[in-house]
Amino acid sequence: MDDQKSLSEIEKLKTALQSSDLPANLHEKAAEQIERINLALKYGGNLSQLDITTKYIDWITHLPWAKKTEDILDITKAKEVLDKNHYGLEQIKKRILEYLSVLIVQRHTMKTESFHAPNLFFVGLAGTGKTTIARSVAEALGKKFVRIPFGGLSSALDLRGQSKNSFEAEPGMVIKALRRAAAYNPVILLDELDRITPESRAAIMGVLIELLDPGQNSNFTDYFIDYPFDLSKVVFIATANNTNNISTAVMDRLEFIQMPAYSDDEKIAIAKKYILPRLFKETGLDGENLIVADNVWSKITRPMGFDAGIRSLERTIEGIVRRVALKIVSGEGQKFTIDESNLREYLP
Repeated sequence: MDDQKSLSEIEKLKTALQSSDLPANLHEKAAEQIERINLALKYGGNLSQLDITTKYIDWITHLPWAKKTEDILDITKAKEVLDKNHYGLEQIKKRILEYLSVLIVQRHTMKTESFHAPNLFFVGLAGTGKTTIARSVAEALGKKFVRIPFGGLSSALDLRGQSKNSFEAEPGMVIKALRRAAAYNPVILLDELDRITPESRAAIMGVLIELLDPGQNSNFTDYFIDYPFDLSKVVFIATANNTNNISTAVMDRLEFIQMPAYSDDEKIAIAKKYILPRLFKETGLDGENLIVADNVWSKITRPMGFDAGIRSLERTIEGIVRRVALKIVSGEGQKFTIDESNLREYLP
């Protein structure tokens, strides 16, 4: 990069900074950093510092420091969303409506944007609907939804970021989630807390306490951003298959909700009323193209004889729909009925 290009890059950074809505202190700090790089380059400084500064300015100017979504605080709308997206689960829905009611009361009586109701924690086997019900909470509140996967998380720095002065300078997953949400008040799903690697569990639990504690999360500092971000407007929802590896201090900051396993009859109802209609909508097929005989649904629910969760059931039905699509495109017909005589042909 020659001097002219370097100067052009510096001007771009200054323009990006001027057009952003940063906190005043951070704006001043970033402007000083750009000026230092500018001076260093004039006297033969290292161009790698310009790359780091460019990355840093890009991140801080794209974070939602002042951007939010307007909350929907309507219990009737929330009930409609939960009933639309989930079959059964009446006790779980009731708990969620009670939780949302607390948020509504807080908003009307305390005149605050911060939510201090307990953070929800859905615990249950794979395929019991933990993630989808978390999405429904976000939809009911009119909030953006972002997920942070904890499966295999190997370091607390994955959450908190790496200093911009280090070789692996990178923001953490919390800051990355906020950038994806493009709002400072999303629902952030902390998914599969029980799957953190044992070696880093204690350090990650320490970061989780900070995220979930309303007394601490208003000043969450990512090591790369190096400036406090207020997470008090975020609604955190966590999931896990079990609570064996989750610290007591983290559990104390979560509202435990046990997800029940679905019966076969409930799974069949979910497949008929929710999964297949959704797949028809997504693929462009309809009930004229694919008919499933009532007496084969039990075999679709347990294709290998064992009790599969909803996620496995979804994959099975997706496989059936794909096979029908292939037959249509291959010119084998437009209408296919699946019954006991041909079910094996369609099961993935």
